[in-house]
Amino acid sequence: MAEKFSREVEYESTFTAQSLIVLLLAVAIGTLLAVTLLPTWLPNLTASLMGPDPKAYWYLSRGTAFVSMSLLWVSMAFGLTITNKMAKLWPGAPAAFAIHEFVSLLGLAFAMFHGLILMGDRFINFTFAQVAIPFASTSFKPLWVGLGQIGFYIWVLVAFSFYIRTRIGQKTWRLIHFASFLSYVAALVHGLVSGTDTSTLWARWYYWISGGSLLFLLMYRVVASLSPARPVQSVQTNT
Repeated sequence: MAEKFSREVEYESTFTAQSLIVLLLAVAIGTLLAVTLLPTWLPNLTASLMGPDPKAYWYLSRGTAFVSMSLLWVSMAFGLTITNKMAKLWPGAPAAFAIHEFVSLLGLAFAMFHGLILMGDRFINFTFAQVAIPFASTSFKPLWVGLGQIGFYIWVLVAFSFYIRTRIGQKTWRLIHFASFLSYVAALVHGLVSGTDTSTLWARWYYWISGGSLLFLLMYRVVASLSPARPVQSVQTNT
């Protein structure tokens, strides 16, 4: 049963490791350029970006946090539909795998933006080291921010595992891929505790619906894997 539960559909990655590295570098460079150049290029935003009480960086970080969380949610949902065979109904296993991979990488880029853009916020006043090193922040909920950073690095590990699967073997790759659940839980707790939108009704509904739907898909997968396989009925012919 355990072997049946852990079985993954094998499809080729639609991205190369080089393209992933280029994507993440582009997001990092673009974010740093936005922090330094936007006030010069758009003078009307100076008060919001460079004034005594800048708000834009905080709003951008909050917005991209929900975008990255949503993309992780969608990616995991498609991954679960592949393994529990629901993807055969729609949109098909190969398409679901491609969406699963692409959305995961896109969400990873938004998660990187979410952290790096905070270097422009003067209230939190994060340095690059505090953004990059888990639990290095001391100015704003270091434990829960660090948990989110750990979740991000687990996400990076899972994303890069696509490109070393042939070297580490399918079994090891599956074990690494299961770590995506840890990444999602870390991101969920990070958002619930350190997110400033948690007290709003829409945010609470968002967490309930996204987390609950993944829990349902996971439970369906477990139950389906534990169900006995239907015996194949043989057709006898009289000669």
